[in-house]
Amino acid sequence: MNYNAVSIRTFIGAKNYDESRRFYKELGWKETVLFDNMVVFEVNDNLSFYLQDYYLKDWINNSMVFLEVDDVEVCYEEIKAKGLVDKYKYVRLTDIKTLEWGREFFLHDPSGVLWHFGSFVEDV
Repeated sequence: MNYNAVSIRTFIGAKNYDESRRFYKELGWKETVLFDNMVVFEVNDNLSFYLQDYYLKDWINNSMVFLEVDDVEVCYEEIKAKGLVDKYKYVRLTDIKTLEWGREFFLHDPSGVLWHFGSFVEDV
């Protein structure tokens, strides 16, 4: 490869675009409006994704994003404290699970996109 990749971004859809935008803003992620039907959310300076006002049930129900974090416990407690499960009808948050490769928990967004938040075991 004779070039350096700068970023990789996934596209996810939304059943209710405005609700999904509110949800991701409440997670603390920075929104930049690109078009009337598309925004980009920055998790931090190097990590971002596109949210679009488009919904196809089979696509959304099979969309998963893995976000590696440096401390899964701190991340979990911060997200849990936001009370998103109580604010959004379809949002679900699982407990942290320890697996052979590391630790993770799941967060379903309002449309059903499954987010994996996890950290890897250092010697894997």
